[in-house]
Amino acid sequence: MRAKIAAGRVARAAALPMRASIVARHDARVLAESVRWLVLSREHTNFTYDLEPRNVEHLTWFVAAVADAPVGEIREYLAELEDDRALREHLERRAVMSPRRGLTDRRVRYGRRAGWYALVRALRPVHVVETGTDKGLGTCVLAAAMIKNEGGRVTTIDTSDAAGSLLGGVYAGVVDRLIGDSVALLPSLDPVDLFIHDSLHTVEHEAAELEAAPMTRGVVALSDNAHVTDVLAGWAARTSRHFLYFQERPRGHWYPGAGIGAAWRR
Repeated sequence: MRAKIAAGRVARAAALPMRASIVARHDARVLAESVRWLVLSREHTNFTYDLEPRNVEHLTWFVAAVADAPVGEIREYLAELEDDRALREHLERRAVMSPRRGLTDRRVRYGRRAGWYALVRALRPVHVVETGTDKGLGTCVLAAAMIKNEGGRVTTIDTSDAAGSLLGGVYAGVVDRLIGDSVALLPSLDPVDLFIHDSLHTVEHEAAELEAAPMTRGVVALSDNAHVTDVLAGWAARTSRHFLYFQERPRGHWYPGAGIGAAWRR
């Protein structure tokens, strides 16, 4: 009987209660996470969250592939960031002092930015460029990795002079903040070893940044917008590079997550 129903025209209607139950369970979980976030969080953009444990393992293998490094080494770098109490305490203090403290969560959660940290530790770039500073969480993570590497500089670019409110102390010592249009500013910079697009998320602007940045031949280019556009993948194909994508799975958060696109040469 079940086989006949499954093969017949009434199959979809017969399965409706089960299908509705699956959707209801999913929507109830998302609704509960959304309500909790609305009550407990202050954020309105650039959401922060932890990643599911399995997703951290996926991030580990992603970074290992891009950096051509042992997986065990990348695990150590990710653990190093999680255990960095000085960085966490700095970010917590700056969040309380920030002129945007009403829109900044006190709890420090790195999400995919942990992948940025591990890449810097594994690749040991001389010059990292990040477009789109916002509060500066990612900038501080990059700076912490540079400090551990005992060398290198981070350049971060944003159109707002209020950006970078979390930046300060020893982390500011390895960072150059630039205010203005990234496409206009990028050509004047020193050669870039690790480039991170995280500014205006349009196809045109991302493509313009990739063309404007003075990249070294061995540059690793990341796109924080690769879950939305194919710009970096197309650029990788045109320039004979590899491309990989990592998709976040946030833990206990309504947001489905963003991701990291990476383009590189061996």
